[in-house]
Amino acid sequence: MSEEEKQLDNPSEMREEEIANANNTSASVETNLDGESSIEASAPLPEEGNDETANAVEDIPATTVEATPVEARDLPEIESYRQEVEAFKAQLQDTNERYDSLKTQYIRLTADFENFRKRTAKEKEDLETQVKCATISELLSVVDNFERARSQIKPQSDAEMTIHKSYQGVYKLLVDSLKRLGVSPMRPEGKEFDPNIYEAVMRQPTDEQPEGTVLEELQRGYFLNDKVLRHAMVKVAAAMEPMVVSEEGDPDATENGTSD
Repeated sequence: MSEEEKQLDNPSEMREEEIANANNTSASVETNLDGESSIEASAPLPEEGNDETANAVEDIPATTVEATPVEARDLPEIESYRQEVEAFKAQLQDTNERYDSLKTQYIRLTADFENFRKRTAKEKEDLETQVKCATISELLSVVDNFERARSQIKPQSDAEMTIHKSYQGVYKLLVDSLKRLGVSPMRPEGKEFDPNIYEAVMRQPTDEQPEGTVLEELQRGYFLNDKVLRHAMVKVAAAMEPMVVSEEGDPDATENGTSD
């Protein structure tokens, strides 16, 4: 029996053979590593002399599906974050400016308060000094009277000496109290005259002391700490006036040689 007769006798076997050939030409789907899907048609190599099958395989196109970029979907969210960062920067700059302003105000207030404290303390000290000076100045006349009595009164009897010692004890108590308050007497004898401290009431020509030297204290002066409480009245040395002698040797002669 020939081959054609066998195919005619077994039509089912010929059908199965065609199905298998069709399966060999089915499309296969492959996925590459980049996440791109491609669909490629594959077919068994054609046999020699089968030009139609080879041309059919070459005519099947290969298709590629590309994924959408992720950055394109995130652009609105990134823009929102950028706007928030810019807002935070502006808020930070405003906060820094307010901080600098408040810091400057604090420094000025601190300096003003320190100046006010020093000024108030100085005014208080000056006021206390003025009150103390006014009070002590009234007591200096009492001290002057005690000193005049001590220099003028010469006790002769025991009774007089007892009285003398009594009021001298009061005088010493008064002087000690003034010392504790910061009062100290001036000692101008032999010093150069200072108009800020002394008050010159007399001038005495002399050649024993340089001109301008304090010769004697007529009324005692006092200091209250470093402040002048009372100026001392003093006698100041003056230069000797030259004596004019005439030609005849008469000291009373005038400068032109004539006498009275």
